[in-house]
Amino acid sequence: MAKKIIIALAVIIALICLAAIGMRIYTKSFSPKDIAMYQDDHHQIKVTYCRPYKKGRTIFPDLEPYGEVWRTGANDATVITTSQDLPIDDKILPKGTYSLWTIPDHEQWEVIFNKEHGQWGIDALTGKANRDPSLDILSITVPVYQTDNEIEQFTIQFETWGEVIEMLMMWDHTIVVVPIKKQ
Repeated sequence: MAKKIIIALAVIIALICLAAIGMRIYTKSFSPKDIAMYQDDHHQIKVTYCRPYKKGRTIFPDLEPYGEVWRTGANDATVITTSQDLPIDDKILPKGTYSLWTIPDHEQWEVIFNKEHGQWGIDALTGKANRDPSLDILSITVPVYQTDNEIEQFTIQFETWGEVIEMLMMWDHTIVVVPIKKQ
C-alpha cells in the first residue's frame, strides 16, 4: 500500500513539473527571446531579454505601473553581460553578468543592475518582480523621452553617439536611454 502511495505521489510531482515547464514554453511564445549586442575593439555588451507586444494595451502606467520594479521585458529576468567594466553615469559596472531591472515613472526611470541572474522575472506566488534588492550592484536614474511613434514590441538596442554607447529601451510611446561611456 505504501509503495502505491509513493508511486502516485511521484507521478503527481512529475505531472506538476511538466505542467510548469509547459507553461513557461507557452508564455514565451507570446514574448519571444531576443539578444541586443554591442561590440567594438574594446567592448562587448550582450543583453538577453524577452520582447512582449503592446497588443492595443496602454503599457505605462497600466500594464507596467509607475513606481514598481519591472523585469524589463517578459518571462525570464533580462540579463546583461559585459566583457569589461562599464562607466555608467559616473559609476562603474564591473565586467560580468547581471539581471537588469527598471522602475518606470512618467519623467524618469531607475535602471538597476543586480548580481543575481537566471531567475524567472516574477515571483509566481506574488506576481511581483523576482529581484533581491540586497544584490543590487548599481542603479542610475535616466530621463524618459516620449515619442509620437508607437513601438509595438518592447525593444532594446544599442546606438553610438560620439564617445557614448547608448542602450535604448523602447516600448509604446516611451524611450529610455542608458549612457555608457567608451573607455
